[in-house]
Amino acid sequence: MSKLRCQISVSVDGYVAGPNQSEQEPLGEGGERLHDWVIELESWRRAHGKEGGEVNASTQVMDETLENIGAAVMGRNMFGPIGGGPWDDEWKGWWGDNPPYHYPVFVITHHEREPLEMEGGTTFYFVTDGIEAALERAKEAAGNEDVGLWGGGDVINQYLAAGLLDELELHIAPVVLGGGSRLFEGVGPDVQLDRVRVIEAPGVTHVKYRVLH
Repeated sequence: MSKLRCQISVSVDGYVAGPNQSEQEPLGEGGERLHDWVIELESWRRAHGKEGGEVNASTQVMDETLENIGAAVMGRNMFGPIGGGPWDDEWKGWWGDNPPYHYPVFVITHHEREPLEMEGGTTFYFVTDGIEAALERAKEAAGNEDVGLWGGGDVINQYLAAGLLDELELHIAPVVLGGGSRLFEGVGPDVQLDRVRVIEAPGVTHVKYRVLH
């Protein structure tokens, strides 16, 4: 049965993006530091069409996050631009002409837009009828594979609160942001997590949870 899986970098004070997000700083002030551990990994570079890179304890984690994913969902800010509003059809996401997904991605938004087909097998679909509808469409597209939930913080919190997330892996970076987009904001005390594993690696600690339903 297809699962909804989420993995995301987070600061030690619980933020997945810093304050004052903008088109120039999509992860907010200081937010890029959350990903210092991953951008030099060989597996991350390979997924983004780059060569070289390091192999360390994070390699296994990154390889697993890319395995068995047949579709994804994400929030409007994750696709961009920051601030939302009606679509400018010139905007095609943060990733250029060849996004790193290579499968269908369902963007949760309040504004209708025609599907956007990109290079490398990525097609963005824009869903205006809520998180459950987006997940249903993503699971249908994924078939026997899982669905990735790629952020941002607000949409992750919505799926957690609704009891729809199956796995959550936090990449905890030794960074304090002091504000921004906070994970678990407004989720409430009913969410129960079962820790599956902890992996220490250079510049990050990976903690994987199963979400109990």
